[in-house]
Amino acid sequence: MNVKEFNYNLPEELIAQVPIKKRDESRLMVLNRQRKTIEHKIFKNVLDYLKPGDCLVRNNTKVIPARIYGKKETGANVEFLLLNNIEGDIWESIVRPGNKLHVGTKVIFGNGLLNAEILEVMQGGTRKVKFTYQGIFNEILDQIGLMPLPPYIHEELKEKDRYQTVYAKYQGSAAAPTAGLHFTEELLDEIRKKGVEIANVTLHVGIGTFRPVKVDKVEEHHMHSEHFYIKQEDVDKINKAKQNGGRIISVGTTSCRVLESVADENGLVKAIEGDTNIFIYPGYRFKCIDGLITNFHLPESTLLMLVSALADKDFIMRAYEEAVKEKYRFFSFGDAMLIL
Repeated sequence: MNVKEFNYNLPEELIAQVPIKKRDESRLMVLNRQRKTIEHKIFKNVLDYLKPGDCLVRNNTKVIPARIYGKKETGANVEFLLLNNIEGDIWESIVRPGNKLHVGTKVIFGNGLLNAEILEVMQGGTRKVKFTYQGIFNEILDQIGLMPLPPYIHEELKEKDRYQTVYAKYQGSAAAPTAGLHFTEELLDEIRKKGVEIANVTLHVGIGTFRPVKVDKVEEHHMHSEHFYIKQEDVDKINKAKQNGGRIISVGTTSCRVLESVADENGLVKAIEGDTNIFIYPGYRFKCIDGLITNFHLPESTLLMLVSALADKDFIMRAYEEAVKEKYRFFSFGDAMLIL
């Protein structure tokens, strides 16, 4: 299968640069996989499509303000983007300018609140970096760091919390699980009152989620690996819904990747912590999820391939054409799609 089959024409003005004022008033395109129908709704209407006994599974990771600006001892300006915590105070980071940051280079951030030393040049050009500081690392990051917004967003984010879900809990992501950005506490309460169970998984989203596919053949692409865990209390909710005939509705592709990574042939999951590099593209047989809430994804991206695996590629590409025609807002701060 050729990567070009997942291309579509997107006018630049449809790439959402700022979040909508009220989270749950973004638009919602509803796709029915069996009937091949497309409906146009508002996100809060998602309630009408959920049934008692269903289980909504969301990713409760929290984005860290992972973009930090500092100075070398020579005074030269540098930028670090923290990718993942290797151990203790040692992180893998993207550094700029890369050709000036060699092993042994020391960097000062926030007028000495945080100090770093380059330990190693890693595969792919990232750096292994050791940080030293007084106090609590995450509190220092909150003071001096910026949200690592995707490369297609050029506007400054006025409120940091708008690049977090309202249920974000466990810090570790370099990017938000954006399908969850549409939910409000009020909408989640209404969903619970309807008899829908809400379960959590945690997958720390890596910056690899924005990396383009660089091969011609889909099957030759290698997915980046991301760390996840799922707790027993959430496993129990998911498995109970599955065994009682309820549907498992995944909030976002990250939750979907966790569920499909851990599910057995009957679609049941288990409590586990690990790393996943699962790559879902057309031809994949889903074991656990029955539906997906997701945003609109980049052309030729692995995420567009994932939704095409769930809902039939031709149907998805037709839906994307309609989304462009109807001027939906695309990508992280954009509108949503519900696939059932």
